[in-house]
Amino acid sequence: MTTIAASARIHSMAVVEDGAVIGENVVIGPFAHIGPRVVLKDGVEVMSHAVVTGKTEIGAGSRIFSMAVIGGVSQSLHEAGEDSTLTVGERCTMREGVTMNTGTVGGGGRTVVGDDCLFLANCHVAHDCILGSGIIMSNNVMLAGHVHVGDRAILGGGSAVHQFTRIGRHAFIGGLSAVNYDVIPYGMLNGNPGILGGLNVVGMTRSGVERATIHQVRRAFKQIFEAEGNVRENAAAIRDEYADCKEVMEILDFIAAESDRSFSSPHRRRG
Repeated sequence: MTTIAASARIHSMAVVEDGAVIGENVVIGPFAHIGPRVVLKDGVEVMSHAVVTGKTEIGAGSRIFSMAVIGGVSQSLHEAGEDSTLTVGERCTMREGVTMNTGTVGGGGRTVVGDDCLFLANCHVAHDCILGSGIIMSNNVMLAGHVHVGDRAILGGGSAVHQFTRIGRHAFIGGLSAVNYDVIPYGMLNGNPGILGGLNVVGMTRSGVERATIHQVRRAFKQIFEAEGNVRENAAAIRDEYADCKEVMEILDFIAAESDRSFSSPHRRRG
């Protein structure tokens, strides 16, 4: 049974299938299509010709622009119609042509997007991706399946991220970059193949990180990536030295965590 709040405004030429849940002050434009298992929280706007389908929940205040398809089944070759979900947080913007897929059973069965994210035209978020909050993806960014992206990361236009890759919090990915390996928090990657060129100092400054702390993170970066030995060994060796610096510890914890990918570095083969 469809549940539609009295304050919702649904164009007469929109299709809202039986079973959908439509919150207060939701706006649905002409020729939009809302599937039977969709939940649109309060204040969501779905513009003309957009599709929201699958077992999908869209958080309050989010906006979905024309020709976007949100909640479509995964493009995995192993897709077999399993019951899986897509959850998008509050105040997210999905511009024209954005696609987001639900999860797969083999990958946990869910795709998750945090709050206050911006997805510019023609971005793709594949099955089983887990995204934090405050992320910006410029036009034509492509995330393969099982990618994790931390809070406030920025991905430049046309960049592509390999499946199972992690991108840390506050990382910056340059336009047209190929992200084949994990990118540490605060890292700045450019190129194809992507090379870790240093730290996102501008992003750190804008986030209120003090200059003295930035200098500590820079020093730790050199110890991790320029010393002899591999990245994990170097990171473990300096842990005690930086126990009082949460930004460095965040990088060290990221490196210590399990991952299916190697690490992006200034010396790609050493990652």
